[in-house]
Amino acid sequence: MLNLVTVVGENTHILSHMLKHYENKVDKIHVAVYRQGKDDGILEEIEELGIEPFMVFTEDKYNWNKVTEIYNIVKNTKPNDWWIVADDDELQVYPDDIDYIIKQCERYGYDFVTGGFLDRIGKDGTFPKVNRDTDIHKEFPLAGFFRYPMSGACPNKVTLMKGHQWVTPGQHYADFQDGTNSWGKEHPKRMPIEDCFVQVHHFKWDETCVERIKKVAENKQDYSYSEEYKVMYNAIKDSNWKIDIKNPKYLVEELKEFSYINYEDYTNWSSLTKKIVTI
Repeated sequence: MLNLVTVVGENTHILSHMLKHYENKVDKIHVAVYRQGKDDGILEEIEELGIEPFMVFTEDKYNWNKVTEIYNIVKNTKPNDWWIVADDDELQVYPDDIDYIIKQCERYGYDFVTGGFLDRIGKDGTFPKVNRDTDIHKEFPLAGFFRYPMSGACPNKVTLMKGHQWVTPGQHYADFQDGTNSWGKEHPKRMPIEDCFVQVHHFKWDETCVERIKKVAENKQDYSYSEEYKVMYNAIKDSNWKIDIKNPKYLVEELKEFSYINYEDYTNWSSLTKKIVTI
């Protein structure tokens, strides 16, 4: 069985688009809700979307380590199943049919598949408004690789894995529970990138992102990524509150198809893959 797990907290405006992207690709969707205090309205927003939460967690302050713990808890409810692991603004695109990829993993003994971010942005580098009726492929026609060169944010993601396999914070690497992780190009339990390296189309960059980035930048908790987000916030500010799509390091392209995501559309993916796996 193929499951999807996502942890939702703070906002839900991309969630309906994300779930639509995966609904015909997986057998079961598991939405875990992470509330910041009992007065947090996120649970009501989830219910308005007609979603029954799989689990609900409540803490006074948002903790990135807790998010990681939730992903691992949910996956381990079905340790022998396969799971797509995706934040609520991440739309994964595979080079082959997912069932075929899983069969290849089972055949060769791989426990996880990895990929990297493709940042999606609005026309001219602006941050589009998003609601449930938005055509996000039309409103975010550009794809690029700007989060890492802008702020040093890790672009690697574990995208597909067995339930018993743990992930590190941010789901960037597989965590082997012995002090090591899957950083690097090769690992015997990782499907080789030559066979599959998943595009993670990241729809983080909407009209609310600047305030959300500022909020994280001001968070002084451990593991809050505040320094990384502070650099990100200042870079956006210096670019007149948008992304500088002419920066050659950002590798921004306009995708050919707006109605769906095609793995072949982004022409820099092959060379970008080689870069991402070394980070």
